[in-house]
Amino acid sequence: MQHFTVKSVLNKTKQRDPWFLDDYTLNPYSGCSFNCLYCYIRGSKYGINMAEKVQAKSHAIALLDKQLTLRARKKQYGIIVLSSATDPYSYPEETQLLTRSLLEVILKHRFPVHMISKSNLICRDFDLLQRIDEVSILPDDLRDRVSHRAFVTFSFATTDDALAHIFEPGAPTPSVRLEALRSASEKGLHTGVSLMPLLPYITDTAEHLEHMFDTFKQAGAQYIFPATLHVQGTQASDNKTLVLRAIDKHFPHLRATYDRLFQHNHQLPFYYRDAFRQKTEALSRSYGLQNTLFTVEQQDAAC
Repeated sequence: MQHFTVKSVLNKTKQRDPWFLDDYTLNPYSGCSFNCLYCYIRGSKYGINMAEKVQAKSHAIALLDKQLTLRARKKQYGIIVLSSATDPYSYPEETQLLTRSLLEVILKHRFPVHMISKSNLICRDFDLLQRIDEVSILPDDLRDRVSHRAFVTFSFATTDDALAHIFEPGAPTPSVRLEALRSASEKGLHTGVSLMPLLPYITDTAEHLEHMFDTFKQAGAQYIFPATLHVQGTQASDNKTLVLRAIDKHFPHLRATYDRLFQHNHQLPFYYRDAFRQKTEALSRSYGLQNTLFTVEQQDAAC
């Protein structure tokens, strides 16, 4: 395991994301062993196989302790998202225990957290997340708007193991993730799904979406955040190149469609995104899945 030195590990965001409620972000590692083809942080820095470039941040535990000591002293509490740029439970974490150690520091200073992961390894740390949920201090403007202090979000692009193997070859299978989601729900943790990115005409079809929403609901998900695919870059390690290469190999009949959809932009055309939004909002209502971390009462009030 390679390490590299950083001067800071806790990043203050300029504005909270309305889905993830990130006041701070924390990435224990650089790079990711899951090697998802569609990952937005791909590029020449990590190469085609991101698993080869995974590094842990040296002195991260002491740095976080120092940074949270100062923030707590000033009562600058906020939700810490792990992670914004890499999975906090990629395979090195099993032996490095860096994410777990950072959660212990977060618990010590009573900061709320939002965990986002594709890995069932997060189950190991449910004990810490339960304690964080019990004792953490929310920022003043969220105290009457959210009812939890620990959120566990599992990332999916599909629930089909075979499809997942094509586009996220190093990640734990969706079936394994579903069991972890079910376990989080049974432990009383506030848990849901980051359903992104969905692949045009592959995982965003009406049939596929209906199956996924039903599956997540049965597994105990309480919220869902669906989003479409973004691709960019022309280099060998860019996500657009890698996704299109997978389309050529496994779905050649869709290559012309993908070229047309992403001809002028890194995201899908507005008409496509709008139809997708309407469809997923209808499914969310149908299956009783929230599209926010706010309490139901607060969401109703906002509407």
